[in-house]
Amino acid sequence: MTTPLSPTVRTFVTHWGEMGTRWGVNRTVAQIHALLYVSERPLNADELVDYLDVARSNISMSLKELTGWGLITLVHLPGDRRDHFTTPSDVWELFRVVVAERKRREFDPTLQIMATLVNDSGQESPEVQRRLKDMQSIMVSM
Repeated sequence: MTTPLSPTVRTFVTHWGEMGTRWGVNRTVAQIHALLYVSERPLNADELVDYLDVARSNISMSLKELTGWGLITLVHLPGDRRDHFTTPSDVWELFRVVVAERKRREFDPTLQIMATLVNDSGQESPEVQRRLKDMQSIMVSM
């Protein structure tokens, strides 16, 4: 059995999970990331199950999602055959990864659609064309 989380860490992990749902992130995904962030050592899936009291399948799916986002790294510890996971402890690096990934997943496809819409808007009224171009312009600026 794993050592229980301190009240401070438990509160942080719980709150981060709640905030994750508000940001459109699965609660368990956010909680795992929070726990790995405050952990002083890499953790394996069994430890995450024990700490968070969630199903192993949920942990596995969440780890895959976090890996896909580039937010966690798989590490192997000497003498231990299990996979362990860690995340950067530099908050600016985490912020950079999240922003880059959200841009790739959310913003870039919208920019592509806006370019197509602006190019194909010749039959629309001048006002609709202007608004589409304005939206495209602000998105390109961002």
